[in-house]
Amino acid sequence: MGNLVLVVCVLVVSLLSLGNFVDGIGANWGTQASHQLPPDKVVRMLRDNGIQKVKLFDADYGALRALRNTGIEVMVGIPNEMLATLASSPKAAEKWVSKNVSAHMGSGGASIRYIAVGNEPFLETYNGSFLQTTFPALRNIQNALTKAGLNRQVRVTCPLNADVYESSTSNPSGGNFRAAIQNYMLQIVKFLNDNGAPFTVNIYPFISLYTDANFPIEYAFFDGNSSPINDNGASYNNMFDANYDTLVWALRKNGFPDMQIIVGEVGWPTDGDRNANSLLAQRFNQGFMSHIAGGKGTPMRNGPIDVYLFSLIDEDEKSVQPGNFERHWGIFTYDGLPKYALNLGTTNSGVLVPARNVQYLERKWCVMKPQASLDDPQVAQSVSYACGLADCTSLGYGTSCGNLDEHGNVSYAFNSYYQKNNQLDTACKFPGLSMITKTDPSVGTCRFGLMIQPYYAGAGRTFGCIQKRWSFLSAAIVLLSTVL
Repeated sequence: MGNLVLVVCVLVVSLLSLGNFVDGIGANWGTQASHQLPPDKVVRMLRDNGIQKVKLFDADYGALRALRNTGIEVMVGIPNEMLATLASSPKAAEKWVSKNVSAHMGSGGASIRYIAVGNEPFLETYNGSFLQTTFPALRNIQNALTKAGLNRQVRVTCPLNADVYESSTSNPSGGNFRAAIQNYMLQIVKFLNDNGAPFTVNIYPFISLYTDANFPIEYAFFDGNSSPINDNGASYNNMFDANYDTLVWALRKNGFPDMQIIVGEVGWPTDGDRNANSLLAQRFNQGFMSHIAGGKGTPMRNGPIDVYLFSLIDEDEKSVQPGNFERHWGIFTYDGLPKYALNLGTTNSGVLVPARNVQYLERKWCVMKPQASLDDPQVAQSVSYACGLADCTSLGYGTSCGNLDEHGNVSYAFNSYYQKNNQLDTACKFPGLSMITKTDPSVGTCRFGLMIQPYYAGAGRTFGCIQKRWSFLSAAIVLLSTVL
């Protein structure tokens, strides 16, 4: 915490004038959480922090309703799982646009500007699952917008991971679309360009650091401490600029030198990995905000960068297949508390405004009994069960709770399950091992969660605590070996 305060103090003077230069920062609002903040509280938080654009991953009715008459620009998402249906049925596309776009627009409605068709559908790890359906779905949604008379107000786009392009020379000027998907990419790029729509790309220096032990860590940040790369006179001292310009070169080589680019996701997680913490997240995000201030752009593309930070709020139900850090990208915790000081360029304070009037459950936690033995054969089975149905991604080497002892690890797992199940008495009944306490067991950087009240919208419709099918048990068993 002392180091974090020092960083904040050093940054204050340079940040005071940032607010006048960054135009319209956006944020990704994901909803893969067991207990969501009510949409009206999230929208109030967006407005309190001057966030002028929001990107949704689906057409959540509650979110779109709360965004009406706010002036906040909206990008509505279509999940990959819907692409096949929309690709095969123009009528399905028309119905989707009518229900999720037309119904929310008009006088006093939501300011929907973009539809994101799919989310990183060409990601290499998908093994081509969406190659055949992405473009037809994109085309059918565009046609549906035209039929609804909204094609001048709303543009289609397709958020893509930066792995859709690569460089033959390791420098930006060697950039081109990945050979295996080049024909698909050019089909989409031409279609977007013909319809005045942007190319949307997600850029993650953290992922490069996570997947490559030899990645130069300073190159992920914007402090100018890395050794610069010279590319035919263009100098690069951070990965973001180099990655962005690799895309610029790919577009230029294929006949689209002036195509609009949106950075759909960029950010840094705060937990779940040794390089995922609040100190590095603040360093990256604040460095990024300062870097794009003034609209100077990159060596190959002058002008402001249109960007959405990833993400607004942590999501405890995201898949951990890419890594445990996936549940910790937010600049706010699950309950709307700021994780660190961050000047978004929208105010001069440099302090994020938390969610207002958040309602919590009773102040009580489920922990391991002091007298319980770690040698009890029920311990491993109970922890595996709890972690498989809740969230233990803050446990393990280099995480916020990495300094807990074995007893603390078990308590954290029990409490995670207990809170996720709304503090039901039966959720703290691990045989002979658990007890409920009103003393907060949080210690140091490790926060034992206290769940917020479940959010209900309308009779019988639950957004916070509906039972879902879970797929995390196998991951929890693997995690168990590092916890106990």
